[in-house]
Amino acid sequence: MARLSWGKILWYHDLEDRNVVSNLLDRRSATMATIASGLRHVRCASSIAAAQWRPTILPRSSFQLAIRSITSDSQKPPSLELEAAESVPIPYQGVTHARVVPATPSYFSREPQFNDLYIGISKLLTKYNHLPTVPPSEAPQMPWTKLEEMRAQMGEPIKSSHYAKVMRVAKRLNLIEPSLRPQEVKVALTEFTRDINPFLNMPNPITIDNFGRAVGVGKRKESTARAFVVEGTGEILVNGKTLSEAFGRVHDRESAVWALTATERLDKYNVWVLVEGGGTTGQAEAITLAVAKALVAHEPALKTALRRAGCITRDPRTVERKKHGHVKARKMPAWVKR
Repeated sequence: MARLSWGKILWYHDLEDRNVVSNLLDRRSATMATIASGLRHVRCASSIAAAQWRPTILPRSSFQLAIRSITSDSQKPPSLELEAAESVPIPYQGVTHARVVPATPSYFSREPQFNDLYIGISKLLTKYNHLPTVPPSEAPQMPWTKLEEMRAQMGEPIKSSHYAKVMRVAKRLNLIEPSLRPQEVKVALTEFTRDINPFLNMPNPITIDNFGRAVGVGKRKESTARAFVVEGTGEILVNGKTLSEAFGRVHDRESAVWALTATERLDKYNVWVLVEGGGTTGQAEAITLAVAKALVAHEPALKTALRRAGCITRDPRTVERKKHGHVKARKMPAWVKR
Protein backbone atom coordinates (compact mmCIF):
# COMPACT_ATOMS: atom_id res chain seq x y z
CA MET A 1 0.00 0.00 0.00
CA ALA A 2 1.40 3.22 -1.07
CA ARG A 3 2.03 5.84 1.53
CA LEU A 4 -0.23 8.95 1.39
CA SER A 5 1.11 12.38 2.02
CA TRP A 6 -0.45 14.77 4.52
CA GLY A 7 -1.67 17.05 1.70
CA LYS A 8 -3.70 14.29 0.08
CA ILE A 9 -5.17 13.26 3.39
CA LEU A 10 -6.41 16.82 4.05
CA TRP A 11 -7.85 17.03 0.54
CA TYR A 12 -9.87 13.85 1.11
CA HIS A 13 -11.31 15.18 4.36
CA ASP A 14 -12.30 18.47 2.74
CA LEU A 15 -14.08 16.65 -0.05
CA GLU A 16 -16.09 14.56 2.42
CA ASP A 17 -17.17 17.71 4.34
CA ARG A 18 -18.41 19.32 1.14
CA ASN A 19 -20.51 16.30 0.28
CA VAL A 20 -22.11 16.30 3.72
CA VAL A 21 -23.01 20.01 3.48
CA SER A 22 -24.54 19.62 0.03
CA ASN A 23 -26.72 16.73 1.24
CA LEU A 24 -28.00 18.83 4.15
CA LEU A 25 -28.91 21.74 1.86
CA ASP A 26 -30.81 19.44 -0.49
CA ARG A 27 -32.86 18.05 2.39
CA ARG A 28 -33.64 21.57 3.71
CA SER A 29 -34.85 22.84 0.33
CA ALA A 30 -37.11 19.81 -0.07
CA THR A 31 -38.66 20.41 3.36
CA MET A 32 -39.34 24.10 2.59
CA ALA A 33 -41.01 23.21 -0.70
CA THR A 34 -43.30 20.77 1.09
CA ILE A 35 -44.32 23.39 3.68
CA ALA A 36 -44.99 26.02 0.97
CA SER A 37 -47.24 23.69 -0.98
CA GLY A 38 -49.20 22.84 2.17
CA LEU A 39 -49.79 26.49 2.99
CA ARG A 40 -50.95 27.16 -0.56
CA HIS A 41 -53.60 24.47 -0.27
CA VAL A 42 -54.80 25.82 3.09
CA ARG A 43 -55.14 29.38 1.66
CA CYS A 44 -57.19 28.19 -1.28
CA ALA A 45 -59.53 26.24 1.00
CA SER A 46 -60.12 29.27 3.27
CA SER A 47 -60.90 31.53 0.31
CA ILE A 48 -63.43 29.03 -1.01
CA ALA A 49 -65.16 28.79 2.38
CA ALA A 50 -65.32 32.57 2.74
CA ALA A 51 -66.86 32.92 -0.70
CA GLN A 52 -69.62 30.49 0.23
CA TRP A 53 -70.63 32.37 3.39
CA ARG A 54 -70.28 35.94 1.99
CA PRO A 55 -73.69 37.74 1.74
CA THR A 56 -74.86 38.92 -1.61
CA ILE A 57 -74.72 42.72 -2.24
CA LEU A 58 -77.57 44.35 -4.11
CA PRO A 59 -76.72 46.55 -7.04
CA ARG A 60 -76.76 50.30 -6.22
CA SER A 61 -77.57 51.56 -9.66
CA SER A 62 -81.31 51.91 -9.03
CA PHE A 63 -80.76 53.77 -5.74
CA GLN A 64 -78.35 56.20 -7.33
CA LEU A 65 -80.77 56.85 -10.15
CA ALA A 66 -83.49 57.68 -7.63
CA ILE A 67 -81.26 60.18 -5.88
CA ARG A 68 -80.35 61.81 -9.15
CA SER A 69 -83.97 62.16 -10.14
CA ILE A 70 -84.86 63.81 -6.82
CA THR A 71 -81.98 66.28 -6.87
CA SER A 72 -82.46 67.19 -10.51
CA ASP A 73 -86.04 68.32 -9.85
CA SER A 74 -84.97 70.79 -7.11
CA GLN A 75 -82.24 72.45 -9.16
CA LYS A 76 -82.78 75.63 -11.15
CA PRO A 77 -83.12 75.53 -14.92
CA PRO A 78 -79.82 75.77 -16.82
CA SER A 79 -80.81 79.09 -18.38
CA LEU A 80 -81.22 80.79 -14.98
CA GLU A 81 -77.87 79.43 -13.83
CA LEU A 82 -76.15 80.83 -16.90
CA GLU A 83 -77.76 84.24 -16.41
CA ALA A 84 -76.70 84.34 -12.74
CA ALA A 85 -73.15 83.36 -13.67
CA GLU A 86 -72.95 86.05 -16.35
CA SER A 87 -74.23 88.73 -13.95
CA VAL A 88 -71.30 88.18 -11.54
CA PRO A 89 -68.52 90.69 -12.42
CA ILE A 90 -65.15 89.06 -12.91
CA PRO A 91 -62.31 91.55 -12.35
CA TYR A 92 -59.13 91.74 -14.38
CA GLN A 93 -60.50 89.94 -17.47
CA GLY A 94 -57.90 89.62 -20.14
CA VAL A 95 -55.04 90.54 -17.78
CA THR A 96 -52.18 88.11 -18.01
CA HIS A 97 -50.10 89.33 -15.06
CA ALA A 98 -51.88 91.19 -12.21
CA ARG A 99 -50.32 92.49 -8.98
CA VAL A 100 -51.33 94.87 -6.18
CA VAL A 101 -49.90 98.35 -6.68
CA PRO A 102 -49.37 100.55 -3.55
CA ALA A 103 -51.67 103.54 -3.28
CA THR A 104 -48.77 105.92 -2.59
CA PRO A 105 -45.09 105.99 -3.61
CA SER A 106 -44.17 106.34 0.08
CA TYR A 107 -45.62 102.91 0.89
CA PHE A 108 -42.22 101.28 1.36
CA SER A 109 -40.73 104.15 3.39
CA ARG A 110 -40.37 104.32 7.16
CA GLU A 111 -43.11 106.95 7.61
CA PRO A 112 -45.50 106.70 4.61
CA GLN A 113 -48.31 108.92 5.89
CA PHE A 114 -45.97 111.56 7.26
CA ASN A 115 -43.95 111.58 4.03
CA ASP A 116 -47.10 112.12 1.96
CA LEU A 117 -48.02 114.99 4.25
CA TYR A 118 -44.59 116.55 3.83
CA ILE A 119 -44.65 116.15 0.03
CA GLY A 120 -48.10 117.72 -0.22
CA ILE A 121 -47.29 120.74 1.93
CA SER A 122 -43.97 121.28 0.13
CA LYS A 123 -45.79 121.40 -3.22
CA LEU A 124 -48.17 124.01 -1.80
CA LEU A 125 -45.24 126.15 -0.64
CA THR A 126 -43.66 125.96 -4.10
CA LYS A 127 -46.97 126.83 -5.73
CA TYR A 128 -47.91 129.80 -3.52
CA ASN A 129 -44.48 131.11 -2.62
CA HIS A 130 -45.15 134.33 -4.56
CA LEU A 131 -48.09 135.42 -2.38
CA PRO A 132 -47.52 138.34 0.04
CA THR A 133 -46.81 137.53 3.68
CA VAL A 134 -47.26 139.23 7.03
CA PRO A 135 -44.79 139.52 9.95
CA PRO A 136 -44.80 136.60 12.41
CA SER A 137 -46.27 138.83 15.12
CA GLU A 138 -49.30 139.58 12.91
CA ALA A 139 -49.85 136.02 11.67
CA PRO A 140 -52.89 134.13 13.02
CA GLN A 141 -52.15 132.12 16.15
CA MET A 142 -52.42 128.42 15.40
CA PRO A 143 -52.58 125.58 17.97
CA TRP A 144 -49.89 123.45 16.33
CA THR A 145 -49.93 119.72 16.94
CA LYS A 146 -47.12 118.46 19.15
CA LEU A 147 -44.74 115.68 18.15
CA GLU A 148 -46.21 113.14 20.58
CA GLU A 149 -49.74 113.87 19.39
CA MET A 150 -48.76 113.46 15.73
CA ARG A 151 -47.02 110.17 16.48
CA ALA A 152 -50.14 108.86 18.22
CA GLN A 153 -52.40 110.17 15.46
CA MET A 154 -50.48 108.57 12.58
CA GLY A 155 -49.08 105.58 14.44
CA GLU A 156 -45.60 106.10 12.98
CA PRO A 157 -42.19 106.64 14.66
CA ILE A 158 -41.73 110.22 13.44
CA LYS A 159 -38.29 111.68 14.09
CA SER A 160 -38.04 115.05 15.78
CA SER A 161 -35.83 116.41 12.98
CA HIS A 162 -38.39 115.45 10.33
CA TYR A 163 -41.17 116.96 12.41
CA ALA A 164 -39.21 120.23 12.71
CA LYS A 165 -38.81 120.43 8.91
CA VAL A 166 -42.52 119.93 8.31
CA MET A 167 -43.50 122.48 10.95
CA ARG A 168 -41.08 124.99 9.41
CA VAL A 169 -42.92 124.69 6.08
CA ALA A 170 -46.33 124.86 7.79
CA LYS A 171 -45.40 128.02 9.68
CA ARG A 172 -44.14 129.57 6.46
CA LEU A 173 -47.52 128.90 4.83
CA ASN A 174 -49.21 130.44 7.87
CA LEU A 175 -47.42 133.73 7.11
CA ILE A 176 -49.39 134.18 3.88
CA GLU A 177 -51.80 137.11 3.99
CA PRO A 178 -55.05 135.72 5.49
CA SER A 179 -57.24 137.55 2.95
CA LEU A 180 -55.24 136.08 0.02
CA ARG A 181 -54.71 132.61 1.47
CA PRO A 182 -56.07 129.86 -0.86
CA GLN A 183 -58.56 127.33 0.42
CA GLU A 184 -56.26 124.35 -0.14
CA VAL A 185 -53.63 125.99 2.06
CA LYS A 186 -56.18 126.39 4.85
CA VAL A 187 -57.18 122.73 4.52
CA ALA A 188 -53.54 121.63 4.56
CA LEU A 189 -52.79 123.63 7.70
CA THR A 190 -55.64 121.92 9.56
CA GLU A 191 -53.59 118.69 9.40
CA PHE A 192 -51.04 120.30 11.72
CA THR A 193 -53.43 121.87 14.23
CA ARG A 194 -55.20 120.49 17.27
CA ASP A 195 -58.96 120.17 17.55
CA ILE A 196 -59.07 122.45 20.60
CA ASN A 197 -57.64 125.93 20.29
CA PRO A 198 -55.98 126.83 23.61
CA PHE A 199 -55.88 130.50 22.64
CA LEU A 200 -59.68 130.61 22.70
CA ASN A 201 -59.96 129.02 26.15
CA MET A 202 -60.27 132.16 28.23
CA PRO A 203 -61.19 132.00 31.92
CA ASN A 204 -64.68 133.10 32.82
CA PRO A 205 -64.70 136.67 34.16
CA ILE A 206 -65.50 137.15 37.84
CA THR A 207 -68.84 138.88 38.30
CA ILE A 208 -70.58 140.47 41.27
CA ASP A 209 -73.71 138.66 42.47
CA ASN A 210 -76.97 140.11 43.80
CA PHE A 211 -75.49 140.54 47.28
CA GLY A 212 -72.57 142.63 46.03
CA ARG A 213 -70.04 139.81 46.53
CA ALA A 214 -67.15 138.94 44.26
CA VAL A 215 -65.67 135.47 44.73
CA GLY A 216 -62.00 134.88 43.95
CA VAL A 217 -60.02 131.63 44.12
CA GLY A 218 -56.29 131.44 44.77
CA LYS A 219 -53.76 128.62 45.17
CA ARG A 220 -50.24 128.40 46.54
CA LYS A 221 -48.30 125.16 47.06
CA GLU A 222 -50.84 122.78 48.61
CA SER A 223 -53.20 125.50 49.87
CA THR A 224 -56.47 126.62 48.28
CA ALA A 225 -58.32 129.78 49.31
CA ARG A 226 -61.71 131.19 48.31
CA ALA A 227 -62.32 134.84 49.19
CA PHE A 228 -65.70 136.63 49.29
CA VAL A 229 -65.08 140.38 48.94
CA VAL A 230 -67.85 142.93 49.52
CA GLU A 231 -67.77 146.65 50.18
CA GLY A 232 -67.53 147.38 53.92
CA THR A 233 -65.39 148.74 56.72
CA GLY A 234 -62.28 146.55 56.52
CA GLU A 235 -63.26 143.46 58.53
CA ILE A 236 -61.39 140.25 57.62
CA LEU A 237 -62.27 136.73 58.80
CA VAL A 238 -60.32 133.58 57.90
CA ASN A 239 -62.28 130.37 58.49
CA GLY A 240 -64.43 132.26 61.01
CA LYS A 241 -61.40 133.60 62.91
CA THR A 242 -59.81 137.01 63.00
CA LEU A 243 -56.56 137.59 61.17
CA SER A 244 -54.49 137.55 64.38
CA GLU A 245 -56.06 134.27 65.49
CA ALA A 246 -55.61 132.54 62.13
CA PHE A 247 -51.95 133.56 61.62
CA GLY A 248 -49.49 133.90 64.48
CA ARG A 249 -46.67 135.37 62.36
CA VAL A 250 -46.82 139.03 61.40
CA HIS A 251 -45.40 138.25 57.96
CA ASP A 252 -48.29 135.89 57.20
CA ARG A 253 -50.83 138.52 58.28
CA GLU A 254 -49.24 141.10 56.00
CA SER A 255 -49.21 138.62 53.11
CA ALA A 256 -52.92 137.85 53.53
CA VAL A 257 -53.96 141.53 53.21
CA TRP A 258 -51.19 142.62 50.83
CA ALA A 259 -53.63 143.07 47.88
CA LEU A 260 -55.69 145.55 49.92
CA THR A 261 -52.63 147.28 51.38
CA ALA A 262 -50.92 147.79 48.00
CA THR A 263 -54.03 149.45 46.53
CA GLU A 264 -54.96 151.37 49.71
CA ARG A 265 -58.31 149.62 49.96
CA LEU A 266 -57.82 148.06 53.39
CA ASP A 267 -60.69 149.97 55.05
CA LYS A 268 -63.14 149.86 52.13
CA TYR A 269 -63.90 146.14 51.77
CA ASN A 270 -64.92 143.29 54.04
CA VAL A 271 -63.35 139.88 53.32
CA TRP A 272 -64.56 136.42 54.28
CA VAL A 273 -62.04 133.67 53.46
CA LEU A 274 -62.27 129.88 53.42
CA VAL A 275 -58.81 128.29 53.18
CA GLU A 276 -57.59 124.70 53.49
CA GLY A 277 -54.48 122.62 52.91
CA GLY A 278 -50.80 123.39 53.31
CA GLY A 279 -49.14 125.47 55.98
CA THR A 280 -49.55 129.02 57.20
CA THR A 281 -47.26 130.55 54.55
CA GLY A 282 -49.02 128.80 51.69
CA GLN A 283 -52.44 129.70 53.05
CA ALA A 284 -51.52 133.37 53.49
CA GLU A 285 -50.20 133.69 49.92
CA ALA A 286 -53.22 131.81 48.54
CA ILE A 287 -55.46 134.38 50.28
CA THR A 288 -53.46 137.17 48.59
CA LEU A 289 -54.24 135.82 45.11
CA ALA A 290 -57.91 135.15 45.92
CA VAL A 291 -58.50 138.64 47.34
CA ALA A 292 -56.71 140.27 44.38
CA LYS A 293 -58.93 138.47 41.83
CA ALA A 294 -62.09 139.46 43.69
CA LEU A 295 -60.86 143.04 44.02
CA VAL A 296 -60.35 143.31 40.24
CA ALA A 297 -64.03 142.37 39.77
CA HIS A 298 -65.02 145.40 41.87
CA GLU A 299 -62.45 147.79 40.36
CA PRO A 300 -60.93 146.60 37.04
CA ALA A 301 -58.65 149.65 36.93
CA LEU A 302 -56.63 148.21 39.84
CA LYS A 303 -55.37 145.27 37.78
CA THR A 304 -52.18 147.07 36.68
CA ALA A 305 -51.31 148.09 40.23
CA LEU A 306 -52.02 144.61 41.55
CA ARG A 307 -49.88 143.02 38.84
CA ARG A 308 -47.05 145.40 39.67
CA ALA A 309 -47.38 144.39 43.32
CA GLY A 310 -47.23 140.67 42.38
CA CYS A 311 -50.73 139.81 43.55
CA ILE A 312 -52.29 138.64 40.26
CA THR A 313 -49.72 136.14 39.05
CA ARG A 314 -49.99 132.57 40.32
CA ASP A 315 -46.76 131.36 41.92
CA PRO A 316 -46.12 127.90 40.42
CA ARG A 317 -43.28 126.95 42.77
CA THR A 318 -43.84 123.84 44.86
CA VAL A 319 -41.70 121.69 47.09
CA GLU A 320 -39.15 119.59 45.23
CA ARG A 321 -39.55 115.86 45.58
CA LYS A 322 -37.07 113.73 47.47
CA LYS A 323 -34.79 111.63 45.29
CA HIS A 324 -33.71 108.04 45.75
CA GLY A 325 -30.32 107.86 47.45
CA HIS A 326 -30.56 111.44 48.75
CA VAL A 327 -31.20 112.55 52.30
CA LYS A 328 -33.63 115.22 51.06
CA ALA A 329 -34.46 116.68 47.67
CA ARG A 330 -30.85 117.59 46.93
CA LYS A 331 -28.82 116.81 50.03
CA MET A 332 -26.52 113.84 49.63
CA PRO A 333 -25.45 111.61 52.52
CA ALA A 334 -22.13 112.46 54.14
CA TRP A 335 -19.15 110.70 52.59
CA VAL A 336 -17.49 108.21 54.93
CA LYS A 337 -14.08 106.84 54.07
CA ARG A 338 -14.53 103.57 55.96
